[in-house]
Amino acid sequence: MPIIALFPNEKKKQSFELATKIRAFLEEQGVTVVAEDEKASSIGAIPISEIDQTKITFLISMGGDGTILRLCHRYNHLDAGVLGINLGHLGFMADIPEDDIYPSLTDLLNGAYTIDHRLMIETGEVRAVNDIVMHRAHNYSLIELAIEVDDAYVNTFTADGIIIATPNGSTAYSLAAGGPILSPNLQAIVITPICPHTISNRPIVLSPERKIRVKYLSEYGPIDVRADGLDAFPLKCGGEIVIQRSSRTFKRVNLHRHEYFATLRTKLAWSGKLR
Repeated sequence: MPIIALFPNEKKKQSFELATKIRAFLEEQGVTVVAEDEKASSIGAIPISEIDQTKITFLISMGGDGTILRLCHRYNHLDAGVLGINLGHLGFMADIPEDDIYPSLTDLLNGAYTIDHRLMIETGEVRAVNDIVMHRAHNYSLIELAIEVDDAYVNTFTADGIIIATPNGSTAYSLAAGGPILSPNLQAIVITPICPHTISNRPIVLSPERKIRVKYLSEYGPIDVRADGLDAFPLKCGGEIVIQRSSRTFKRVNLHRHEYFATLRTKLAWSGKLR
């Protein structure tokens, strides 16, 4: 019997009512449904602490891409596939709209899906699905960040900061900062400067086997290092971090009924037409 963990977002008004209906639908199909202890009773699910969490088959997130990222960080010990139901604006990861929930869940239970093992990155104890960002934080001036790749000096960026992004994260902060869109299953890492002082500074795409060393050179206050906008730590002047491919991957459930480029066109409001 499959076990599915359901994660409603308490900030979405309709989330708990909808989660209760989804729980009932899944149980009718013979699925055991669990939820976080503090939310389980609200939707009639089993508290997640009462089961062997290694037996969980899928994690279903209800919210947006941010909800998925918070889920991945809070439950980073789980190795189950993640499926995203979107309850707001269409997301790149949470791509199942409300009007397609039950057909999508039926496909999931019938095996009409694949698992994408998307690249993740890490530095020290911090791991990221989308990106690791070094930002000037409370400093009023641009900061200097020196970049080395496999111990070879690349450049010193004078900027608001640097984004090191995965292909999955290339459509998030990196895209807003002028970075390229990378196909989510591509094996690559992109370095994108944030508001660089010199306009000739451009994003750089690297093999994921490369180790990226970033040194903070400016004699200012500590800067902010943050993974996926969540886990964070300060870095003092003279400090450095090394970012590399993680041994873990982001296991995203890819339903055959939903196609990446259709999501991309809709999310970015592309208006081109076939002639």
